[in-house]
Amino acid sequence: MKKYKNTLFYLGVTGGFTSLIYWIINQGKLLELKKSVTIIESNNNSWNDFVDSMLHNFKDPLAILLAQIVMIILTARFFGWVFKKIGQPTVIGEIIAGIVLGPSLVGMYFPEFSASLFPVESLGNLKFLSQIGLILFMFVIGMELDVKVLKNKASEAIVISHASIVIPFALGIGLSYFVYNKFAPVGVEFLSFSLFMGIAMSITAFPVLARIVQERGIHKTRLGAIVITCAAADDITAWCLLAVVIAIVKAGDFVGSLYVISLAFVYVLAMIFMVKPFLKRIGDLYAEKENIGKPVMAIFFLILILSSYATEVIGIHALFGAFMMGAIMPDISKFRMIFIEKVEDVSVILLLPLFFVFTGLNTQVGLINDSYLWKVTGAIIAVAVIGKFIGSALAAKFVGQNWHDSLTIGALMNTRGLMELIVLNIGLELGVLTPEVFTMMVIMALVTTFMTGPALDLLDYIFKNKRDAEFDETVDDDKYRILISFGNNEKGKSLLRLANSLTKKQKNSSIITAMHLSQSDELHSFNMEEIERESFEPILDESDQLGVKLASIFRVTSDIETEIAEVANHGDYDLLLVGLGKSIFEGTLLGKVIGFTTRIINPDRLIDKFKGKEGLFENSPFDERTRQIVAKTKKPLGVLIDKELQDVNQVFVPILKSDDAVLIDFVQKLIYNNNSKITILDMKGHVKNNFVIQSAIVSLLNKYPSNMSVISEKEMKVSLLHQQDLMLISLESWKAILDSNNDWLVEVPSVLIIKP
Repeated sequence: MKKYKNTLFYLGVTGGFTSLIYWIINQGKLLELKKSVTIIESNNNSWNDFVDSMLHNFKDPLAILLAQIVMIILTARFFGWVFKKIGQPTVIGEIIAGIVLGPSLVGMYFPEFSASLFPVESLGNLKFLSQIGLILFMFVIGMELDVKVLKNKASEAIVISHASIVIPFALGIGLSYFVYNKFAPVGVEFLSFSLFMGIAMSITAFPVLARIVQERGIHKTRLGAIVITCAAADDITAWCLLAVVIAIVKAGDFVGSLYVISLAFVYVLAMIFMVKPFLKRIGDLYAEKENIGKPVMAIFFLILILSSYATEVIGIHALFGAFMMGAIMPDISKFRMIFIEKVEDVSVILLLPLFFVFTGLNTQVGLINDSYLWKVTGAIIAVAVIGKFIGSALAAKFVGQNWHDSLTIGALMNTRGLMELIVLNIGLELGVLTPEVFTMMVIMALVTTFMTGPALDLLDYIFKNKRDAEFDETVDDDKYRILISFGNNEKGKSLLRLANSLTKKQKNSSIITAMHLSQSDELHSFNMEEIERESFEPILDESDQLGVKLASIFRVTSDIETEIAEVANHGDYDLLLVGLGKSIFEGTLLGKVIGFTTRIINPDRLIDKFKGKEGLFENSPFDERTRQIVAKTKKPLGVLIDKELQDVNQVFVPILKSDDAVLIDFVQKLIYNNNSKITILDMKGHVKNNFVIQSAIVSLLNKYPSNMSVISEKEMKVSLLHQQDLMLISLESWKAILDSNNDWLVEVPSVLIIKP
């Protein structure tokens, strides 16, 4: 009964309202008679109206802004990638991308395209959106500063830092004396112009400098600590000076600026003594939590906006408020990282490129169109380098640094990058800098940032000083040295267990070093020690259980594969052990077990052989990385395909080629150090037919009869592999054994592939 009732209700509702819709439409047709003429005319012009509507949509401010963002991000990422590949900071490529999209290139050679993509009326939207990006970025920069470093290492670092500000500041003011009449905007006082030239010469790009220090592996050295401290002190001092300079420029004279400076001083006191304790209380409440709720995030972002608003209203620019807010964030690494992760991607990837392009639109290289202007540009670059590079180096030498370290400090402090562009844009916005001077100063920022890497390389070459601290250690030729490079803790433990099996009874004559590398854009200076500790803690716990004395290397790099190979090649290691990802073994098919690994060796033949096997070609970060490590490493290399390796008691060693003689040395080490039981599979009679291999195996059989056994292919059983902990095989034999397509390959245990 209920079923029929529901059916009747459904038919009644749908039928009734459908009839109502039909009646309304019929009544509406009567209205068409009144507009028949209009309809005919509009039908004739419908296509034109559609085209006009589409053209209007393309010119809509939102559509233009979205098109600009797409073009800017694509161009910025491309140029950033190119410059990263040639060993330069990504920020240089992004600045170049902005200049390329501006009037210096696209605007000059493709004026119609430039005018349609960047119409003058749209630049206001681009500017304000980029300013939001800068506010978020300066918030992150403030959080990255470790104020504790200043307290602990302030003595000589403060001397170097302030010298690196005062000297270029004075030289910048001196330069402004000679260029004021010809290049200062009309109506701008010499005080304002000279102060801005001075502060522009004094800036150091703390984020770029910190990345370079990390990537060069000197962050844990005394030199690295001094440089980071200098840059942090430089950043704080320079931004305070900039706030004063902005106040003077806006007020018109120093006396008038005292009101602004007084308000700014009150603001700073309020942030330190009122806002900071409030934020710390919230930070303490949420310090142990993995995530922070939206209400708490809203409070922090609201205070960030209020802080930026306050400094903008006071007259010292909104960016100072964002920087100050970041600097007073709770001193809890985990807490700060949550905010950085939420803010950084949006600001760095999406919004900051808008600022680079906005800067590029204001940078008109075509204005520097004669030899005199280029000479002035050269003079600006020379003053900037002498003031910052030479000034910092001399100050470092005065406080007791050697010449190599002093010049290294100078080269790093000379890095300007994005921070310089921020200052220059403020100067242009305030009308203190003309487009010509702005362009010259942008060129100076590019040159001084670009020269940092080559200058450091040249200094290392001249002073013959290796950049890797690990390479300086005294090498004992009698010791067997193993380097294990791990990405995650579980693979690191397996590699350590394997290394221990090769050296267990020879601890006094062997050294095991564990290395963990992180991408440079994944770390920040303030949390680096914590990340290092977390990365090595499980490995060190495992080494304690095994009784292994373990050395460690932690490094930040932009190219992990090259760095692994370089450390192994230059560190006099006898064996490098690396691991492949667990994702290789997900599933049960042969393609999931071994297909992915071998794709790096012989992909075309594998595609033909295993086409259609589920999971064979799923993406993973390990294929390309391992291929590059294999290609670049000149020392003996072991690649572990890890199936949760725990013990190395039972080892299976197939012999396919004469080159497999290299495996006998590993077999001997495993027997002697770990008492491993070795099963050698003689495939195609290579053991019997190769005198070297046969002699070595016979010698081992005589010496360790209970640890060695040799079987033929006919005696090979799949059940044998179930008893094995590890398969030891050479790289060339690994290729060959995959081509043979033996059924027992499905059951292989963990595999150690040796490349001599």
